[in-house]
Amino acid sequence: MRKPGNWVQLVKFGAVGASGYVVNLAVYTTLVKAFDVHYILAAVLAFCVAVTNNFLWNRHWTFKATEGHMGFQAARFFAVSVLALGFNLIVLELLVTAADMEKVLAQALAILAATPLNFIGNKLWSFGKPAPRRAR
Repeated sequence: MRKPGNWVQLVKFGAVGASGYVVNLAVYTTLVKAFDVHYILAAVLAFCVAVTNNFLWNRHWTFKATEGHMGFQAARFFAVSVLALGFNLIVLELLVTAADMEKVLAQALAILAATPLNFIGNKLWSFGKPAPRRAR
């Protein structure tokens, strides 16, 4: 994080994340409040809606990672996102059951708690510079 470019990427990642955050919470709230979907299932479905938006914006705008293969980046992004989702679900469950927190507020906080894990994983692995190939 010593390079200024990393801070710019973090701000862009935050902006993309904010848009995904709004999408995620809108879908989650609709599922929980309007359709009475269980909060864990609602969190997973909301994640599915938001993850594609976030991948495209992060690939093209945040990390400008158009040199790498999109399929490999998507697989890595999804793997990191699923790991962050797992952490999110643990935090969500603890906030709802142990802290007796309202479900939408709990989801809002759980997403925020998972954000650093998501940024670091995507910065270093999903959209990191491809390793140079050795000449044979």
